[in-house]
Amino acid sequence: MKKFYSPEIETASRGEIEKIQSERLVRQVRHVYDNVELYRNRMDEAGVKPEDIKSLDDLTKLPFTSKQDLRDTYPYGMFAVPMEDVTRIHASSGTTGKQIVVGYTDNDLDMWATCCARQLTAVGVTKKDKVHVCYGYGLFTGGLGLHDGSHKLGCVTIPASAGNTARQLTIMTDFGSTVLGCTPSYAMYLGESAAKAGIDTSKLPLRVGIFGAEPWTEEMRQKIEESLNIKAYDIYGLTEICGPGVAYECTEQKGMHVNEDYFIIEIIDPETGEHVKDGEKGEIVFTCIKKEAFPLIRFRTKDIGVITHEKCSCGRTFVRMSKPMGRVDDMLIVRGVNLFPSQIEAVLLKEGHSPNYQIVVDRQGSLDQIEVRIEMEDEQFLDTTSKITKTEKELQEKFKSALGIKPKVRLVAPNSIPRSEGKAVRVVDKRHVYGN
Repeated sequence: MKKFYSPEIETASRGEIEKIQSERLVRQVRHVYDNVELYRNRMDEAGVKPEDIKSLDDLTKLPFTSKQDLRDTYPYGMFAVPMEDVTRIHASSGTTGKQIVVGYTDNDLDMWATCCARQLTAVGVTKKDKVHVCYGYGLFTGGLGLHDGSHKLGCVTIPASAGNTARQLTIMTDFGSTVLGCTPSYAMYLGESAAKAGIDTSKLPLRVGIFGAEPWTEEMRQKIEESLNIKAYDIYGLTEICGPGVAYECTEQKGMHVNEDYFIIEIIDPETGEHVKDGEKGEIVFTCIKKEAFPLIRFRTKDIGVITHEKCSCGRTFVRMSKPMGRVDDMLIVRGVNLFPSQIEAVLLKEGHSPNYQIVVDRQGSLDQIEVRIEMEDEQFLDTTSKITKTEKELQEKFKSALGIKPKVRLVAPNSIPRSEGKAVRVVDKRHVYGN
C-alpha cells in the first residue's frame, strides 16, 4: 500500500516548493488562456499574455476570479477540457445564488484523493482505521472527497453520509468507527446526542475527528474533544477548488498545511487586492496549478485568515493557514463595529456556555439591534428567573469587553435552536427582509 506522506515534497525547501509552483503556474496559465474564454478575455483586457508569466513572481499580473464569474458562466463555461474528458461533476448548494458547477477529469480525481489521503495521514490515520464519513454524499464535495481519500489510503471506509443521528451513533458503536468526518457543529450535536442516549464515548474506539466546511473556534474544538473523547482536527476545502483536501492540520494542531504542489495561496487586503504580510488577516485567494477540468486562477474565496511560512514542528514546510476567522460576506457591521460569528462563539465557550447559539440582527428605525440567543443547559434551565437575568447581563458585559459592542442576550430553552446536519445557521439578519 502506497504511503501518503511525501517528505521530498512536504518537507522541501521554500526554493524547491516555489520552483514546482512556478513551473506548474506557467503551464496552467497557458492551459486556461487557450481553453477558457473568460480567462482569455480578462488577460487580454489586462494586457497580459501567457508568455508574460514566467514564474511565481508574475502571479499578481493575473486578474482575480470571483464566485460571480462562475455563476455568470453557468454551468460549463469555466471548464478547460471537452466534456468527454470530464468524469465527475460536483456543485455547490446554490443557497446564495445560482449553483457553482465543477468538473473533474480522472487525473483531477486522483489528485483530490491524494490530497485527502495526505490529510488523513497527517493526523495518524492508517489502513488499519475505519473512517466513518457523515459528510453529505452527492453533489456536495465533502462526502465523496473524504471517501476517496480514505479508500486511497486503504482504510475501511464507512459511507454513512449525513442525517439520522441515532443511526449514526449505532453505526459508530457497532461498526467500531475510529475516525469521524463531518462538520464541527454536527460533531457537537453527535456528542450531545450520545450523552442523552447514555453512550459512554470513552469506551468507543473513536479516536480522531476530521472537521471542516464551516468556521469553528478553539473553544469549540475543546468541547468536541471532551464530548466525543477524540482529537479533533481541522481541514479546509471549498467546492470551487476541490472540496476537502486543500489544507489540513497535522498532529501538532498549529495551523493547516496547504498542499502547495497543487495550490498557491495568497492573503490579500479585501479592499485593495494587495498582499498582506504573514500573520496579518486578509482574504484567502487560491490558484489551482495542477487541475485540468476546472482550474481556477486567483480565486477570491471571501474567507478571512492568516498564513505563516515558518516550518512546523512536525517537519512539514508547506505554508500553514489559520482556521478561517469568518467570511468577508458573513461579517456583520453593527453600529460601525465589524463582527464575525466566531467571535461571539469564542466568548460563549470561554464562559462555559452552550455552543448552540444564534445571532439575530434587526433594525429599529435607523438603528441596528443585535441579539444573541444562547441555549441553556438542562440544569441551567431550572434556575430562577432572576438568576437567568443576572447571567444574561453578565454576558452582555463580557461581549462589550471582548467585542466593543453590547448586544442583547437572551438565554433560551434547551433544544430550542434548530440543529443542522450540515452547516449551522448562525446568523439571522432581518435587516435584509425589510430591504434596508
